[in-house]
Amino acid sequence: MSAEREGGGGHGGALPFGVVDVAGPSMVPTLYEGDLVLVRYGCRIRPGAVVLFRHPLRQDLLVVKRAEGRRGRGWWLLSDNHFVDSDSREYGAVPDDLVLGRVLLRLRPRPVWLAPAPWLERALTTGPLSRLPRLAARLGVRRRLSPEL
Repeated sequence: MSAEREGGGGHGGALPFGVVDVAGPSMVPTLYEGDLVLVRYGCRIRPGAVVLFRHPLRQDLLVVKRAEGRRGRGWWLLSDNHFVDSDSREYGAVPDDLVLGRVLLRLRPRPVWLAPAPWLERALTTGPLSRLPRLAARLGVRRRLSPEL
């Protein structure tokens, strides 16, 4: 999924936040073409986070994917849409210096939090709360894909 910067701080601004317009189907059902997201630049990334990064083979292209985990010196980043394979399965682990930040919130068309705290994610994926997948999805918790897909 490609993204276009619409404004905000980025690395060069006073604030570490920016707004990005989403293009493409690779993060469906989490994000759709035309969604507007809030990104926090330079923050710590953890597995399960939705991130914004520069494409390793086309660094002028900004991309949004889900961080599945560390591989060597980079992040293994996958599409949420399992029909799209233009992700780390195609270009490998993405070096740390190309990962720009974490997508915190979908602003448009309807606000949805995409960056739950680790304790909330654990609570919604284990025990009795794991039986409420719609609540988990509303709070930004998605079941992780296998990196081997």
